[in-house]
Amino acid sequence: MPTPSIVPRSTPRLRKPVAEDGAAIWDLIRSCEPLDENSMYANLIQADHFRDTCVVAEMDGDIVGWISGHMIPSEDALFVWQVAVSPKARGLGLGKSMLLNLINRDEAKEAAQLKTTITEDNDASWGLFRSFARHIGGDLADEPYFEQDTHFDGAHDTEHMVTITLPQRAELKRAA
Repeated sequence: MPTPSIVPRSTPRLRKPVAEDGAAIWDLIRSCEPLDENSMYANLIQADHFRDTCVVAEMDGDIVGWISGHMIPSEDALFVWQVAVSPKARGLGLGKSMLLNLINRDEAKEAAQLKTTITEDNDASWGLFRSFARHIGGDLADEPYFEQDTHFDGAHDTEHMVTITLPQRAELKRAA
């Protein structure tokens, strides 16, 4: 029986998004259950207005990774809203690479913490953020934040606020 040929995958290129990426980002998110689907317009605004705190990963001309985020007003914290990795780019450590890219940008230099919200049953997100915290030497804590009955009128599971302390900039550069 012949051995199947192994075709090496190209390395994803990380960059800031542009407005023209909005539709492709929306398509990517829709293919990454259980992520909440927002409107295409929301992704367009993120790619345009918040490009400095968002990341796209491109591979072979396709967007295969996305992180949306923003600096929280009046806090020294970078909030990560969504992380999406295409099934064809999984297993490459892309989520962690995109997070490292983001926290090492000048636009995030004031961040002493990375925050995100995760539902209790989202094992993939918990795994990513725990692995990321270990990788950078940060402490991870969580507590219920947006609660099912109080904030979502029972229509969505409770979101836990996950907070990861970020080491000094020089240490982050070494972790990258």
